[in-house]
Amino acid sequence: MSNHPSIDELRNQFEQEFSHIKRLAELDVLKVKYLGKKGPIQELMKTLKEVKPEERPAVGQRINQLKVEFEEKCSVLHEQLVQKEEEEKLRDEKIDISVPGRRRYLGSKHLLNACLDEIIDILTGMGFSVQYGPDIESDYYNFEALNFAPDHPARDLQDTFYITDKMLLRTHTTNIQIRVMENHQPPIRIISPGKAYRNEAISARSHVFFHQIDPLYIDKGVTFSDLLSTLDEFLDKLFYKNVEKRYRPSYFPFVEPGMEADVRCFLCEGKGCPICKYSGWLEVLGAGMVHPEVLKNGGIDPEIYSGFAWGMGLERLVMIKYGIPDIRYFTENHMRFLRQFVSL
Repeated sequence: MSNHPSIDELRNQFEQEFSHIKRLAELDVLKVKYLGKKGPIQELMKTLKEVKPEERPAVGQRINQLKVEFEEKCSVLHEQLVQKEEEEKLRDEKIDISVPGRRRYLGSKHLLNACLDEIIDILTGMGFSVQYGPDIESDYYNFEALNFAPDHPARDLQDTFYITDKMLLRTHTTNIQIRVMENHQPPIRIISPGKAYRNEAISARSHVFFHQIDPLYIDKGVTFSDLLSTLDEFLDKLFYKNVEKRYRPSYFPFVEPGMEADVRCFLCEGKGCPICKYSGWLEVLGAGMVHPEVLKNGGIDPEIYSGFAWGMGLERLVMIKYGIPDIRYFTENHMRFLRQFVSL
């Protein structure tokens, strides 16, 4: 045993290192060092063969007692350090019960989707059915069949996203109307909701994509007064009141005559504000009687049938209805904005 520390020397060495242990990780290292398979306790057990036979039981008992002593001391210290470190952790993670808890928010429809559903409900309640069409459209259905002249500005590259010379991202959902006319005979009473795309500078009032809804009604004897009465009813239901309206002549290639509809500004009550550009009125949609050439392109005889149509941007209607000043809010998805409309 001369090549190994004696039992007393090993005890003193252990006690010295043991007294400096402050953390559980340090204690684990010490246990492995002294009580592990390659530790000095095991080395002492191996030296028993060098001890005289008559002395081996006594020496072996002392070595076992030393091992038990080390284990008991480590066990007691382990419990103390576990309690100490848990107390430190609790102290560092102390919960202030006086602080308000984090509110959990329920999921809800996006403001645009909620308002689109509302508009669809209003129009289907007035007898319209819903029709959908492709976002990627041909030049024919998007422009030519709707009576756009070959040199019309809307066809320019700076206004339209072209994929090829003849294919593009639709600039309005009016493209669906010709497709419906080709496959259905009057009476036709549809709405065509969906996304539209235009190559415009993004600002508070315009975006490169937006949502549009286009109603269309074709039948025998449809008149301009039918259009006005339908719009009156629709706008009153949309804005929950008998809203003040005005109709102005305007030009659109696919209707004749054409007009635009305005409502009295809700924010300033017609006195003038930045939202209505100090005019007291807010433009909400464009409308008119379906152009005879458009009816012909859809395979419908304009001598027998007539119809009306209007188109409206969903974002613009929602901005007017809720006093939202910037169209970009709809796509930036800031929770502070969206949470204002969770009850819709």
